[in-house]
Amino acid sequence: MSAMHGTMAQMRRNPRDLAKWQKAQQHLLSGNHRLALTAYRDLARRYPAIAELWFELGNAASGSLDFPLANQAYLRTRELARGNAPLLGMIGQQYQSLRQLDDARSCYEDALAADSGSVDARINLAIWFEKQRRLDDAMECVDACLARFPRDDQARYFHAFLLHRRKDHQAAERELRRLIEDGPAYPFVKYASRHLLGVVLDELGQYDEALRWLIEAKARVRTITDTSVLERGYDEAERLRREMLASLTRETIDRWRNEPSRSSGGPQIAFLGGHPRSGTTLMEQILGGHPAVLAFDEPSAFQHEIIARAPADPGGLSATAIHEMRGRYVKSLLREVSGPTDAEVLLDKNPSPTMSLNVWLRVFPELKVIIALRDPRDVVISCFFQNIMLNATNVNFLSLERTVKHYADLMDVWLRMRELGGFDWIETRYEDVVAGLENEGRKVTEFLGLQWHPDQSAFHENARKKFLYAPTYHDVTRPVYQGSVGRWQRYATALEPYQEALAPYCRAFGYDA
Repeated sequence: MSAMHGTMAQMRRNPRDLAKWQKAQQHLLSGNHRLALTAYRDLARRYPAIAELWFELGNAASGSLDFPLANQAYLRTRELARGNAPLLGMIGQQYQSLRQLDDARSCYEDALAADSGSVDARINLAIWFEKQRRLDDAMECVDACLARFPRDDQARYFHAFLLHRRKDHQAAERELRRLIEDGPAYPFVKYASRHLLGVVLDELGQYDEALRWLIEAKARVRTITDTSVLERGYDEAERLRREMLASLTRETIDRWRNEPSRSSGGPQIAFLGGHPRSGTTLMEQILGGHPAVLAFDEPSAFQHEIIARAPADPGGLSATAIHEMRGRYVKSLLREVSGPTDAEVLLDKNPSPTMSLNVWLRVFPELKVIIALRDPRDVVISCFFQNIMLNATNVNFLSLERTVKHYADLMDVWLRMRELGGFDWIETRYEDVVAGLENEGRKVTEFLGLQWHPDQSAFHENARKKFLYAPTYHDVTRPVYQGSVGRWQRYATALEPYQEALAPYCRAFGYDA
């Protein structure tokens, strides 16, 4: 530690190097990973004992898709930060974003060893265990935290959450009511405890009170974050998207498809989209049960390697730019895979990029498109019940009105693209999947050019062995069930003001309005 502090002091005495570090951080934050990486390499050679430099170098390398270098940098950071629990936790989170789950857990354990009193370290480890469906291990972490800090907001909340995951909803309700009554100070817990209480009450059949708690929780989110900024950004992007789609023609899509093939002869790329909470995760697990399909659960490859690099009008992309994007996309996607793959199909399941289906088709005109459908009213209610990280998309789920707007915005993209045609697509209905898994699963599997495989029927058993990233990761670890079909009827009164807005989509997708 003394060597590290001495080196940091040495940099502070050298304003030029300090300025270079600050510039590298600016490049990193703006997504200019190559320039950032060049600067970090030089700084790390000159100041090899500064853990934070190596950590940021790893982030830059990861952004440049140089995953071996990123791992080397993170290992060096861990060596230098053995007693720095917060930094070790941050490395663990980076490993988790890279989907290197064993390394993430190891960092969380190192953070706990560095500071046995760190609540964050124990909660990070508990969350890791819960995602792996190791609820007993997760509860052990939380109980150990509560033994030392019985009034800690995070530990109390997560204890109630684990009771909920164990289906002990009445005990979870009691704990959440006590926590809310005590007035938690931690901002996340202030709203998350109310949101979870709404979810628990829904499970207990107390629908009116459940909705009241959800509305209160979402109102509190607005007091913590300036959500109007996110909403304005979303609305402007939506305006531009509608203009672009209005100008798109079938002739343009045909031209993209008839251009000389950019395929390198690798696996078929397939996109599984639709609106969030339309059954995409369920269909992904069914298709991913096929030995010829390599399914990816909400990867960041499309967003980071294509959307972040595409111009406002993707029609202006050059052949060189498209070739580079395709390569970066596949490389980023396959970072989760150890060693070569012989998969015939790479399946990217991610609902939100449905908004950018025209970009998908510009870069991958041969794309196989699967769109999951579900009763729009069930989709809206299910999205409103989600408590997920706030961003320009999820900010819409803070009110029923904007949830309906987001549904219309996204599904209008699909209706427009479906109208234009010129690409390979299929729709699959959630209700048909739960009514007849093999029939619907076979239809979509054959669309991918494959024959139904018996392993696909046991998707829930395979899902238990995976670390899933979708918010509904726990739902697909059990056989299909019909309990969520028609769920909106429990909240029909709350939905009444929006029925007229949703009616056209009910008709378009074959649901009784």
